[in-house]
Amino acid sequence: FPLSLTFLYDLSQYARVWIPDVEEVWKSAELTKDYRQGDGVLQLQLEDGKELEYKLDPKTNNLPHLRNPDILVGENDLTALSYLHEPAVLHNLKVRFIDSKLIYTYCGIVLVAINPYETLPIYGTDIIYAYSGQNMGDMDPHIFAVAEEAYKQMARDERNQSIIVSGESGAGKTVSAKYAMRYFATVSGSASEANVEEKVLASNPIMESIGNAKTTRNDNSSRFGKYIEIGFDKKYRIIGANMRTYLLEKSRVVFQADEERNYHIFYQLCASAHLPEFKALKLGKANDFHYTKQGRNPVIDGVDDAKEMSTTRNAFTLLGVNESYQLGLFQILASILHLGNVEVKDRDPDSSIIPPNNGHLSVFCELMGVTYQDMSHWLCHKKLKTATETYIKPIPKLQAINARDALAKHIYAKLFNWIVDHVNKALHSTVKQHSFIGVLDIYGFETFEINSFEQFCINYANEKLQQQFNMHVFKLEQEEYMKEQIPWTLIDFYDNQPCINLIEAKMGILDLLDEECKMPKGSDDSWAQKLYNTHLKTCALFEKPRMSNKAFIIQHFADKVEYQCDGFLEKNKDTVNEEQIHVLKASKFDLLVELFRDEEKATSPTGAAPATGGRTRLSVKPDKNKAGQASKEHKKTVGLQFRNSLQLLMETLNATTPHYVRCIKPNDHKYAFTSVLLLFLIELSVFLSLSFSEWTYQEFFSRYRVLMKQKDVLTDRKMTCKNVLEKLVQDPDKYQFGKTKIFFRAGQVAYLEKLRADKLRAACIRIQKTIRCWLARKKYLRMKHAATTIQRYVRGYQARCLAKFLRRTRAAIIIQKYQRMYVQRTCYKRKQAAALAMQCILRAYMARQLYKALLREHKAIIIQKMVRGWLARQWFKRSLKAIVYLQCCIRRMRAKRELKKLKIEARSVEHFKKLNIGMENKIMQLQRRIDDQNKENRVLSERLNSLEVSHAAESERQRVELTRLRGAEEDAKNNANKVTSLLEELERLRKDLQNTQKEKKAIEDWARTYQDEMEQMISELKEQNHLLKNEKNDLNRLIQEQSQQWTEKMQRALKEETQQLENDLNEERSRYQNLLTEHLRLEEKYDDLKEEITLNVPKPGHRRTDSTHSSNESECTYNSEFAESEEGSRGGEDVPKAILDMSLFLKLQKRVSELEQEKQSLQNELDRREEQFQRAREHKKARSAELEYESLKRQELESENKKLKHDLNEMRQSLRGSAEAGSAAPGSPAYTVLLDQLNASNEELEVRKEEVLILRSQLVSQKEAMQHKETMTEPLPYIEDVQKLTDAKEISQAYMGLKETSRSPFPDFHKLNEDGELWLVYEGLKETNRLLESQLQAQRRSHENEVEVLRGELQSVKEENNRQQQLLAQNLQLPPEARIEASLQHEITRLTNENLELHSDDPKEYKAYRISMLRRMVDLMEQLEKQDKTVRKLKKQLKVFAKKINDLEGGQMDVSPGQTADEPVHPVNIPRREKDFQGMLEYKKEDELKLVKNLILELKPRGVAVNLIPGLPAYILFMCLRHADYINDDQKVRSLLTSVINSIKKILKKRGDDFETVSFWLSNTCRFLHCLKQYSGDEQFMKHNTTKQNDHCLSNFDLAEYRQVLSDLAIQIYQQLIKCMENILQPMIVSGMLEHETIQGVSGVKPTGLRKRTSSIADEGTYTLDSIIRQLNSFHSIMCQHGTDPELIKQVVKQQFYIIGAVTLNNLLLRKDMCSWSKGMQIRYNVSQLEEWLRDKNLMTCGAKETLEPLIQAAQLLQVKKKTDEDAEAICSMCNSLSTAQIVKVLNLYTPVNAFEERVSVLFIRTIQTRLRDRKESPQLLMDTKLIYPVTFPFNPSSLALETIQIPSSLNVGFLTRV
Repeated sequence: FPLSLTFLYDLSQYARVWIPDVEEVWKSAELTKDYRQGDGVLQLQLEDGKELEYKLDPKTNNLPHLRNPDILVGENDLTALSYLHEPAVLHNLKVRFIDSKLIYTYCGIVLVAINPYETLPIYGTDIIYAYSGQNMGDMDPHIFAVAEEAYKQMARDERNQSIIVSGESGAGKTVSAKYAMRYFATVSGSASEANVEEKVLASNPIMESIGNAKTTRNDNSSRFGKYIEIGFDKKYRIIGANMRTYLLEKSRVVFQADEERNYHIFYQLCASAHLPEFKALKLGKANDFHYTKQGRNPVIDGVDDAKEMSTTRNAFTLLGVNESYQLGLFQILASILHLGNVEVKDRDPDSSIIPPNNGHLSVFCELMGVTYQDMSHWLCHKKLKTATETYIKPIPKLQAINARDALAKHIYAKLFNWIVDHVNKALHSTVKQHSFIGVLDIYGFETFEINSFEQFCINYANEKLQQQFNMHVFKLEQEEYMKEQIPWTLIDFYDNQPCINLIEAKMGILDLLDEECKMPKGSDDSWAQKLYNTHLKTCALFEKPRMSNKAFIIQHFADKVEYQCDGFLEKNKDTVNEEQIHVLKASKFDLLVELFRDEEKATSPTGAAPATGGRTRLSVKPDKNKAGQASKEHKKTVGLQFRNSLQLLMETLNATTPHYVRCIKPNDHKYAFTSVLLLFLIELSVFLSLSFSEWTYQEFFSRYRVLMKQKDVLTDRKMTCKNVLEKLVQDPDKYQFGKTKIFFRAGQVAYLEKLRADKLRAACIRIQKTIRCWLARKKYLRMKHAATTIQRYVRGYQARCLAKFLRRTRAAIIIQKYQRMYVQRTCYKRKQAAALAMQCILRAYMARQLYKALLREHKAIIIQKMVRGWLARQWFKRSLKAIVYLQCCIRRMRAKRELKKLKIEARSVEHFKKLNIGMENKIMQLQRRIDDQNKENRVLSERLNSLEVSHAAESERQRVELTRLRGAEEDAKNNANKVTSLLEELERLRKDLQNTQKEKKAIEDWARTYQDEMEQMISELKEQNHLLKNEKNDLNRLIQEQSQQWTEKMQRALKEETQQLENDLNEERSRYQNLLTEHLRLEEKYDDLKEEITLNVPKPGHRRTDSTHSSNESECTYNSEFAESEEGSRGGEDVPKAILDMSLFLKLQKRVSELEQEKQSLQNELDRREEQFQRAREHKKARSAELEYESLKRQELESENKKLKHDLNEMRQSLRGSAEAGSAAPGSPAYTVLLDQLNASNEELEVRKEEVLILRSQLVSQKEAMQHKETMTEPLPYIEDVQKLTDAKEISQAYMGLKETSRSPFPDFHKLNEDGELWLVYEGLKETNRLLESQLQAQRRSHENEVEVLRGELQSVKEENNRQQQLLAQNLQLPPEARIEASLQHEITRLTNENLELHSDDPKEYKAYRISMLRRMVDLMEQLEKQDKTVRKLKKQLKVFAKKINDLEGGQMDVSPGQTADEPVHPVNIPRREKDFQGMLEYKKEDELKLVKNLILELKPRGVAVNLIPGLPAYILFMCLRHADYINDDQKVRSLLTSVINSIKKILKKRGDDFETVSFWLSNTCRFLHCLKQYSGDEQFMKHNTTKQNDHCLSNFDLAEYRQVLSDLAIQIYQQLIKCMENILQPMIVSGMLEHETIQGVSGVKPTGLRKRTSSIADEGTYTLDSIIRQLNSFHSIMCQHGTDPELIKQVVKQQFYIIGAVTLNNLLLRKDMCSWSKGMQIRYNVSQLEEWLRDKNLMTCGAKETLEPLIQAAQLLQVKKKTDEDAEAICSMCNSLSTAQIVKVLNLYTPVNAFEERVSVLFIRTIQTRLRDRKESPQLLMDTKLIYPVTFPFNPSSLALETIQIPSSLNVGFLTRV
């Protein structure tokens, strides 16, 4: 659309426009300079920054298209765009499809669907339920939104609906229609159990297999149009369907273009040819047949034809087509394939022939049941008829092949028609159809390079549909404008009636075509000439191509299309050889005959076959054509038939409310989106742009408040908007004011948006100016302050630096002084040290030299000394030797001389004299010497004496030493002998030593080498050891880390396993609770059906079927007489129930039974463990407790007997006194009879009392015996078994079990004993009895030898018996008190003596006695029970008699007025002191219905909850149950419990939508269940009770089974409560959490499209967050008033918050307008308010806050930055409760509300997807709003004592008696 001069003010600087581009079609640019009128060039800047000069066309001077504001880009509705033109539409679709991955967009009332060429997760059941019940304008565009709108309008307006799905081939029409039908099947359900919705969906694979084929544009292209009517009953549930088909492409059967296929069914047959049932068809591969190989591509990627064949056959079976018919269908299809392979050869140029024995023709004839000769003859010949004769003419090969193909097409068309008929029969319903929704899946407008007859028909149909669409839009606009009181004449609508007249009017294209077909020599050329002559000059819409005489052009509503005339006549005639049809009719194949049963002789035998689209019997109006008209109708041309069927379709659509879906193919390559010319949308946009866009006054005021001044704002929003618009828009034709809305022409919203943006931009500039000034001043002040601070610090720094410099200078001088001094001193010291060192060294050297010289001198002296000494000694030795030798020589010579003289003297006297003289002198000397010696001897003797001692020791030592020396000497002598040998040995050893030394040296060398090697090896080993130690440490550390990791892993695995088990438990609970819900739903459904059958009154209104649940049938295990009477009164309604509910019941029965068995086994196991534990703990207390209980019971009976006797005596006295006083009527028969009855009763009572006393004495004796028994020890093993039986509790249980089995002939035992406890006790008792019998038999055999002894004892026993009888007779004559004392004393004495005697005499006898006593004890207990019953019976009779006496005495008072005033009138009712109240309530059997009615059915919860204690009805019912248990009346217990359960179900069914009622009965049911547990007697429950409460426990019946039934009932009530709560909250959630602006002024209102006004439901009022919180407060207060358990309240609140979070998040994910930054702030604020509510109620720990975590994270996701990789990482870590699909969906939907926000880039979204691809999560997009968390009922005992409960009179239960 060229930009008009009206918008010149928009072409200013920074305005954005669209300019054409060769590659991208359109490019966005921005004006860099204002445009002035007359300029020929626009100064533009592209988005990539490139400058461009755009030249305007000088002829038209059309300006470029303006671009919409960014706020409008990506809108859900194209009509919301301010500028509707080609680039705007394309860009909006591109943004939604490419950037946001949204394939659906509204264009006014049309849903635009772009084929994504991939499967998207947006069609699940959760999405269906998300759109169910929602307004169309409130949710994002979707096919489900259109389907929901149609469904709601059908229910609301009572008008039929139609969904028209159109589009070109490959655009996705079939899929869209399929999803629409799936939506209806899911949300509506079926009216019966025949699964009609499944059949409706099952028709799709059948129709796709026989009507769909692969084309170049689509792998599953529908080659026919269809209109499916889905029928609904009065409750709007599916009851059936009907189908019409249009214009089947028969030519595809015999011809396919390249890369295309025939219909899918042929390839499915070929792929399944290997199956046994298909062997007879003689099929092969698809490439073996001419009809399936022409496209040269028989395979579709990703499609398994064999699998698809199985799906098709299953669909046939589901629709009721049996196996024989299916094989017949496949037989006909196979024959078509074989027919295509029949070869025709030329005989001559004018004739042809089929070779004999043609294999494929033989197979064709065999399969079709026709003769080979006839078929081969008529394939090559035709019969010609003239006026006078008929003759047969051969035909050439080309005509024969055409005749063969025509026959194949005709057979397939007939087969297609037959299948459609049978599908309709299967979908037909016997129930009357109330309304229907039609789904039209029809071809869209098509234009190709070569367009023929098919495109002409298709475009003709689209012209009709476009006209219908125009009229519908015109009607909607007219209604809207009339509603708003706007003149609708302002809108100019496009009318395509001239184009339709050109096609279908008289002398139109179709009329001329039919006329030409009737001409004998008609041809396409002659028909074209007729068209030129007729329409070329008269119709502007008809044109002739310049270069062709065999084509024509029609200007359609979307585009000009050129049609080629070749083939029009042949396709319009659609002829087939009549004789070939006769051959087929003569077939023996029944199905083939059935196909051609209605075939008449004609040249065009297709009739109303699917090829022509006619199904006249499915028209809106009944088909009134007679049978005689069939021949005429049969001869209609294809064009005429198509026109008629199209007219019927238009009538149907006009009679319904249409809904439009336009499917678009983005390109022809099955890739992503590319810019294409969307003709339909452009024309539709033009059409809608002529109308007005709508705004409410409040929306306009909220959006454009910034354009108003304060003085313009009035209290009246309408006047405010009028005043502002008059100022802003000068042209009044650009807008109109309605009653509630403002209507704008196209472009005005953009203009207002520009003004708003300019105002906001100016405001931003002013804000920026102020802020920048403030920032600059702040910056200046900071800089000034910083400068002064820097100066201060710099100056200080400089001063410090100067001072530091001075200090450093002074320090440097000092340092220099000391340094110089140090240098000099160091130099001096160094020199001094060097000098000293040198001196030292020199002096040392000199000293050493001197020392060495002295040392050498000294050593030389020593050497000289030694040498000189040695020389002197040598000289001395030589001299001495010489001297000695010389002396020796001389002395020898002198000696010799003296010897000679002596020898001479001796011989003389003189010599002797001389000798004597010398001797005397010597003697004297010797004498003196002797004296001296004597002195010395004395001294020496003394010394000797002293030395002798030492000498003795020394001598001894010497002696020893001597001995040793002698031994050594001996050894030496011996060794001396060995010296020689030793010397030899020594020599040898020396040699060995030398060898050894050599070896040692070698060894030392080797050792040294080895040591070196070892040292090297040791060093290496040390290094390796060090490495190994390090590795060991590493391994140890690694092992520790791994062990720690394994520990953590095991802990995590254990935690995960625990979590998984908890999840499995919750899932099992949820599954079980869903089963209960389904069971309840089925019961309600069954009751509704019975009521409908009984009353035969239909229930009007629209009821939606929610998601289904499962059922549990545990409640079927019991039936009350009340329930049986109700069912008995219904009589013959059992058969309808079986018929209606059996199919679903059978489906659930198996699963229910499995769950029940599993639950029962677990419950039995749990009860068994608890019972064992309880018995182990109570084993010691059982005997005394039971006997004390029996004693109390006997005392009670005795007191009752005393009271009865006292009453009887008083009555007797009263009667006697009355008789005396009433002497006026002596001998009254009433008195006589009454006295006789009383006397008889008294006697009977006395007898019973005596029996009771005797039994009491026997029981006392048994008690003494048992006490005595406990002190004894039993050595025998079998006596231990008997001791087990002596447990009083076990005996009482066994007795009660025996009594129950004997009293219940019918099989209620298993019902009352499913937990197996009584059965185990009974079986144990029987085993014990058998053991005792065997033991008794053994004892009897052992005692046979003692018969005589026993006979004597028997005699004594008889005597004792006689004595006892006498004593008993005496006791009976005594008074009662004395009698009792005497009996007890005697019995105790006797038993004690017997026990002592038996135990002392024979332990075996004592054992037998104990066994007999046990049996006797059981008999006594049974007798005692019978006596109790007799006493109660007499008591009741006594009351009846007392009542009769009272009535009679009252009558006598009237007769006897003389009676004194103080005489007692009612002597029977004398008050007496009653015993304490035991917390029981007694009622009569006939009052049960009254009890249930007053306490349940007619009870008002509000009054009870406010005025009475919580749970009062539950307490009253339990006290009644306690009394029934107390009197041991099992029928009464069963009847009461069953009546209570059924009544609660009845009141919930009646008032199940009242939250207060449901909450009240949930609380009371739980309280009743807790009472059953608290007073059950189980140890695990009794530990919470007081002593008094434990006394009130149930004594006779175990109601564990009924506890389970009540638990199931509580689950059902809880789910009903959740459903009721959800129904109340559901309308509030979206409005309060999303739509309402809790923080005013944050969100901005965006422009809305046409869809906003087409919502089927008007606004019912706006809910706010306060409404939700008030409702939550109401829920909480009601539950608290009813006394609901706190844990149960927490579970309810958790479920409430889950529903709020799930519904809010689901709507957020499906609404693009809600995904903005401001809405995220609103949501977070709303969530914070809900959290505050939880804190106020102390419910933060209930888990409710966690259920809102996904919503919180979604709100945070809307507010966080979404640009960088860091932002992506933060988002991934933050949104751990959202799935990847949800995160990506929110990012795709994120839409800026203002122009200042930025969109999320595609690259950022891909980054998020990459980071989250490793997440393991469900691909489900939406949260399950139907999810109900499994509920548990923790045991909550009551501290309230039953005896303290007071029953108010307001309950009307005065018939209850306190006991």
